[in-house]
Amino acid sequence: MAVAQTLAQKLIAAACGRPQVEVGEIVTCDVDLAMFHDSSGPRRLQPMLEDLGATLWDKSKIVLVIDHYVPEADDESRRIVRIARDWASAQRLPNVYDSVGICHVVLPEHGHLRPGMFCVGGDSHSPTGGAFGAYMFGIGSTEMLGVAVSGQIWVKVPETLRMNWRNRLAPGVTAKDMMLHMIGRFGMNGGRYQAVEFGGEAVAALSMQERMTLSNMSAEFGSQVGLVAPDDVTLTYLREVGVESDIDVGRWQSDPDARAEDYEFDAALLAPQVAAPHSPANTQDVSTFTGVPVQVAYIGACTGAKLEDLRAAASVLRGRRVADGVQLVVAPASRRDQTRAAEEGVMAVLEEAGAQLLATSCGACAGYGGSIPEGSTVISSTARNFKGRMGAESASVYLGSPFTVAASALRGFITDPREVLA
Repeated sequence: MAVAQTLAQKLIAAACGRPQVEVGEIVTCDVDLAMFHDSSGPRRLQPMLEDLGATLWDKSKIVLVIDHYVPEADDESRRIVRIARDWASAQRLPNVYDSVGICHVVLPEHGHLRPGMFCVGGDSHSPTGGAFGAYMFGIGSTEMLGVAVSGQIWVKVPETLRMNWRNRLAPGVTAKDMMLHMIGRFGMNGGRYQAVEFGGEAVAALSMQERMTLSNMSAEFGSQVGLVAPDDVTLTYLREVGVESDIDVGRWQSDPDARAEDYEFDAALLAPQVAAPHSPANTQDVSTFTGVPVQVAYIGACTGAKLEDLRAAASVLRGRRVADGVQLVVAPASRRDQTRAAEEGVMAVLEEAGAQLLATSCGACAGYGGSIPEGSTVISSTARNFKGRMGAESASVYLGSPFTVAASALRGFITDPREVLA
């Protein structure tokens, strides 16, 4: 007898070749795509593959993105990137993206993610793929070795936590604020390494890039995957990036009566959120922190520097200059988004406001680039503010949306962006 299935169950069932699966079962799934980058990939995989005398199972299903150690700032960075480039060349990998952006943004903008896929990534923010109705999660190098050789991985079928957001977000409030609010409410283990599915009117109204932010920060929420059921917004995005294959959106929806743990939120009541040092779980309404002086405002990372994030910051800064003593740093998430932002005049607005432009890479979010001074107070659009995460051990990092980061740069202290937008 057929049992109602969540979206997570349907994706896993398809990957293991069964009509349905039950929560708690352990099953072996076929992997549709494996992504890794210069930090997590060749320098770790190559020696293990050589020791085993093993070969890659399907090169067409592997994507390598060189995004962490570029641009190479020292000998160690050059060594790591050289290993990645040499290995990619030796293996004749067909899907290599070198210095064109952060993996979690580059992957979808080149059409690699589609509803119904089962994917793994060598990075903790790999759940970003869930925004497209794909089951995607992060794994370590040893697990990636198994996938790279066999094309398979086992999973335990998770419970589903449904986050239902009714009504719509107010101007100046974003998906980043939604995620910070949920993490602040439930903590960094709130997802219990289960499947989280985001839904409701507010989520349906979000663009794909905003949905990507939700799924991306499922990692900070402690869930294995962060899913958004595909719809016309998904299809429109995929067609724009060149995906021509048929997509059965109706198949990849949770059954209405599928068993899940439900939580309700009112998007219309949500204020901009800020997470205090040194955890995304230290989140409160922005009013709690209004007036905290900042020396650095950082707009970067896969969470906070996509095209729509850059547009948000520009809407605050247009025709204005950042406060004296504030260093505004902008590191676009991908070259494609930077190019589009330049064509729209967004990059000009940011630079005229005083922004220092960095490369389209992970940069200071992952502790590279040296753009965060020791002892500074930082307001950042990144996903994490752990002590030393951005390189400077003595820095105090607050997290907010691009709206909030830009408004804080403008005034020199943490600011509710709605005051500036008004």
